[in-house]
Amino acid sequence: KSHIHGILTGYLQVKNALANDNGNDAADGGKAISEAMAKLNKSLLSAAQAKAYNAVADDLKENAEHINGNSDKIDHQREHFEMLSQDMYDLLKSFDKTQTLYKDFCPMANDKKGAFWISETKEIKNPYLGKKMPTCGEVKEEIK
Repeated sequence: KSHIHGILTGYLQVKNALANDNGNDAADGGKAISEAMAKLNKSLLSAAQAKAYNAVADDLKENAEHINGNSDKIDHQREHFEMLSQDMYDLLKSFDKTQTLYKDFCPMANDKKGAFWISETKEIKNPYLGKKMPTCGEVKEEIK
């Protein structure tokens, strides 16, 4: 399994929770990301992986903590999820993939500026608009 599997698992939990408008489950996912980061054995990473991880680790941790600490503020969680998604995408590029992932984009998110997220399924389940517009978005890239 990839060294960042636990981080990815927490990220996908946040994504799926936000798609279901569930701030509590999203908070649990944020906590799972923080815990996975604490357990990560950086000595097992290649130089390129360590560089990629270190470049996003502080932001990843901060955004995960904001998502974890604001289970009653889903809009705040979604703001941090947008930043978390960018870091997760950057991180995934340097690690072996144990599964095919999808980079999805919604043009309506972020006050119509658009935002993307990483998904484990081709089916669009929008974490930014949740149940209001669950299928808004499209797959932009397959990450293998």
